[in-house]
Amino acid sequence: MISKGCEQCAKGGKMVLFVYGYCDQRDCFYCPLGGNRKNVTDVYANERKVESDEAVVAEAKRMDALGTSITGGEPQEAMNKTCRYLRLLKDEFGEDHHTHLYTGITGGRENMRRLSEAGLDEIRFHPPLDLWGEMHGTEWEDILYVAREEGLTPAFEIPGIRAEEEFLEFLDEGAAEFCNINEFEMSQGNFRRMQEKGYELQDDHMSAVEGSKEILNQMGDHERVYFCTSVFKDAAQHRNRMKRMAENIRREFDEVTDDGTLVYGKTWTDENRFEELGVPEEFYTVKSEHIEVAWWLLEEMIEEGDVEDGEIVEQYPTVDGRVVERTPLA
Repeated sequence: MISKGCEQCAKGGKMVLFVYGYCDQRDCFYCPLGGNRKNVTDVYANERKVESDEAVVAEAKRMDALGTSITGGEPQEAMNKTCRYLRLLKDEFGEDHHTHLYTGITGGRENMRRLSEAGLDEIRFHPPLDLWGEMHGTEWEDILYVAREEGLTPAFEIPGIRAEEEFLEFLDEGAAEFCNINEFEMSQGNFRRMQEKGYELQDDHMSAVEGSKEILNQMGDHERVYFCTSVFKDAAQHRNRMKRMAENIRREFDEVTDDGTLVYGKTWTDENRFEELGVPEEFYTVKSEHIEVAWWLLEEMIEEGDVEDGEIVEQYPTVDGRVVERTPLA
């Protein structure tokens, strides 16, 4: 089963809103956070560092977001900020803008009420590994019913460390709506601790842990269990988000690749030369120190001697416009 949030994510339609980098109540050895995301109070909307509420809205519009995934760190440890962004998104984009949140703590009824009133649709719990198999009769069972009573859709989202039948029991009992299992992965942020625990990468794989898919032998047949592979996250979710963003912001002369990057030409020729050649305005744009132009047209112009040199640029459609490749033309 794929939830509404996951459907939108698979289409590349979910903005990822990172609200808080601390997780004071948990210290999971497999936490993937590293670099500029761990133990920070900074907020990121996709790759964009957020300096204002307007930046969150701008990023959502940039990718024509269908919804938002709220993550951390622990979003429930920054409730005021989390709820403020939920209200902002719902006010700006309406009730159809689907929101889900990942959390590693139960939080209690008051938090569930606040999140629901702010506009959260779906909450995905990630219980501590050492409690797997012993959650019935604890706050982890209670919070599923409390969340539903407060108007949220409760679910589980867990890493594929090992199979655990108790998650299926919660599904069959009607306590949880679904269970997402993420392929167990190594990252720059957890590599050392994972190795210390004896985990190894799959052969010929950059991040997936050896044996992670074995969890499917016991849990994969349940109709409300969904296994999200690391390959799918990269090849579908991330790529589709890039393509969605690229199609939304592309200029008439930009080419969108299958990877969701933008390709165009760049030359330092004087703009008067383009006017002399009669190049239609829709095929180029003048910047302060260069001209950006349809890449195929620039190739033709250089081959015919109309322009001396230039380059073909391939870049991501993200707000920072990170360049993937430059190909010189002369």
